[in-house]
Amino acid sequence: MRQTLAPALLLLLSACGGGSDKAEAPAEPATQADATAPSPEGPSLASAPAEFSQCATCHAIKPGVNAVGPSLFGVVGRKAGTSAYAYSEAMKNSGLTWDEATLDSYLTAPMKHVPGTKMTYAGMPDAAKRKAVIDFLKTLK
Repeated sequence: MRQTLAPALLLLLSACGGGSDKAEAPAEPATQADATAPSPEGPSLASAPAEFSQCATCHAIKPGVNAVGPSLFGVVGRKAGTSAYAYSEAMKNSGLTWDEATLDSYLTAPMKHVPGTKMTYAGMPDAAKRKAVIDFLKTLK
């Protein structure tokens, strides 16, 4: 029965084209602003600098979406160890607030900055790369 209905269904669906023989105009090309504008689903990695690819291995940027590490959405200005994630006691008790200076220091050598952190990343020694990552993190709000 399903095999005989399939061709009829396809025929009916093809007739639902809107009744116009004219081709629709192509959509306007996306602008740079469109690519960086926040979407209802949250930010996109398309606007992230190349240096952020190391972070994206373990961290999501969508609100409330954790991966190996916690979501980095809204991290700038947040008290360390306070979002919904299973942080180490060291991170929960660090007393840190993620501002630019703290992020810069932490990303240089996470395990030295917060001994006992779960983040096993060795660090990003290049100051310019850290700045690019931090500047991107500031947009995740």
